[in-house]
Amino acid sequence: MTQPTLSGSCLCGAVQYEVNGDPQWFYHCHCWRCRKASGTGHASNLFVTSGSLKWVRGEELIKSYKIPEAKRFTNCFCRVCGGRVPRYVKETEMIVIPAGSIDSDLAFKPQFRIFWDSRVSWSCGGDDLPVHSEYPT
Repeated sequence: MTQPTLSGSCLCGAVQYEVNGDPQWFYHCHCWRCRKASGTGHASNLFVTSGSLKWVRGEELIKSYKIPEAKRFTNCFCRVCGGRVPRYVKETEMIVIPAGSIDSDLAFKPQFRIFWDSRVSWSCGGDDLPVHSEYPT
């Protein structure tokens, strides 16, 4: 994967961002935390390394919620509309981008599904993506 510039925004457009970096992973996560944060059967996240996250506008509107017992899970969102936005994870030095927030054309495709054993019965699937019980090794 090459180093693209991805642009995106929240649901109402008040928060806009640009991310540069090396896409490493793109997956659908079926864990309970991602389901609750996204309100769907899974969350689709793109992980970028060696990159930068620039807030084009609305940085002051970003709120975050970290689950106290979670090692790294934090949900960042626009306080106006609740739309999820990217976050920088200091421990892994990665930028996590909720794929649905990306406005630019995304040439990358999801690579796998994680926490597959945690999925709910009505969640989508049926594609050819590899599945993992937890994080892939």
